[in-house]
Amino acid sequence: MKFREDINALRAIAVASVVVFHFNHSWLPGGFAGVDVFFVISGFLMTMIIVKGLEKENFS
Repeated sequence: MKFREDINALRAIAVASVVVFHFNHSWLPGGFAGVDVFFVISGFLMTMIIVKGLEKENFS
């Protein structure tokens, strides 16, 4: 699987929203949602790695 800059950028935005939320709640009231976004994107990427490995029959 090739590196996905677009998805990695979304993960960076999710992390930044959590950091801003922890720094000052009033700046980004919904910043906690960044945790969910980060885990969903990470789960997608891990699933794609597993699927590609199973397709090539070299997943262990």
